[in-house]
This record gives sequence, C-alpha cells and structure tokens, in this order.
Amino acid sequence: MVSKNQIKLITSLQQKKYRNQHQLFFAEGVKVIQELLQSNFELEHLYTTQDDFEEVSSHKKSLIHENDLKKISALATANSCLAVFKIPEEKNIIDSGLVIALDDIRDPGNLGTILRLCDWFGVKQLVCSKETVDVYNPKVVQATMGSISRVTIAYADLEDYLSQTKLPVFGTFMDGENIYKNNLPQEGVVVMGNEANGISASIENLVQKRISIPRFGDLQKTESLNVATATAIILSEFKRKLA
Repeated sequence: MVSKNQIKLITSLQQKKYRNQHQLFFAEGVKVIQELLQSNFELEHLYTTQDDFEEVSSHKKSLIHENDLKKISALATANSCLAVFKIPEEKNIIDSGLVIALDDIRDPGNLGTILRLCDWFGVKQLVCSKETVDVYNPKVVQATMGSISRVTIAYADLEDYLSQTKLPVFGTFMDGENIYKNNLPQEGVVVMGNEANGISASIENLVQKRISIPRFGDLQKTESLNVATATAIILSEFKRKLA
C-alpha cells in the first residue's frame, strides 16, 4: 500500500517548486533506477510491483499493487517500479576539456537526450542557463536513461560563466563557419541555443567562434536541426580526431 501522504508527496515532485522544497526527485523503470542505485545518488524509497531489487534494504522498499503505481507514475503507461531519490548538492563547474553550455533549452526530451550524448562522447560537464528546463523533471530523468548519474550538471548565469571561462567559446549559428572545414580543439565551450530562437543576443556577444552544420540537400529549405540532433553531430566532429 501507498499512503495518501506518500501519493501526494510523490505526485507533487512532478513540479519544480516541490522538488526544490523537498530536495527530492523520482525515476521510473528498472534500467534507470538500477543506474541511479549504482551511482552516488541517495535512495529515499523504492516502490515496485515485483519482488526485485534485492540489493535494496527492506526498510527502503515497498511492494505495491499496479493500481497504486499508476497513482504515483508520471507515465501514460506506468512501468513496474518508481524510486524517489535525494537531489544532490550541485558540484563546482569543471572548466576544462569539452563543455556543453545550453542557452534556454525548454524541451525535457532534448535536455535528456543531450545528457545521454554528453555521456556517450565523454563530456563531463554540462552548464545550463537558469532558464533551461530542470534536469530533475521526470521527463528529463526518463530521457537520460541513467546518464544523469555520469555527467556533472550545473545551472548558472550563462553570461557570467562565459565571461569568466578561460576556454574558447564556440556558438552554433546558421551562418557560422562549416564545422567540417575547421580544425577543432579538444578543449572549449560549445553553446547550443533555444529550440525556437537559437542563441540569445547577450550570449552571442560572448561567442568567439561561430560554427555551423552545413546543409547538403538540393533545395536547402530546412530551416534548422533539432537541438539534440545538432549536438550529436557537433560532438561527433569535436571528438572525431580522438577515434
């Protein structure tokens, strides 16, 4: 059984203000939860419809009915388990290597996918503007498929950070230089802009190198790429020399 108070608490965590208030977030699905259990994230409580997760102590685990899981799930079709974790203290920004900076990314799926891409390409640091969607949004957590536990995420005033970093700052623009014709360094900050408006004017002024993914289609009428897709191409090109 899940008490009414537990249901109220868990469902409230779908909203950022309650996640901040309680310093808690939740994840759903065996793979994501297993990844988080094997990381530094601290488990608050696990709710499961099956007798699994033997590594979790009984006082932090509840066996519940599918109907109860549906009441606390954020998914259209509830999975078999949901776990509540404590939000860790934010770490200092790693200002070295290749850093991805996000300027007002609003779609949870995009942020989750970009986190997975950072994990895949070995990018240790993701810096988000304060307007970017919350990384502990359930849809973001779900989309990361566990990569949230292996990438350092920081929310900062992006103007301040870019003004102070010693790394070269790259920005993605439609009129930038062809990324395939550039000799790209192994260290730098790559700024990815908002889904609808791209990089904001105040951040654009801090970009030192404008880069672009060229269009190869005959008609060239596609206005832009999805920001997560663009991030994948750009990270691949930055890391290509290391392959």
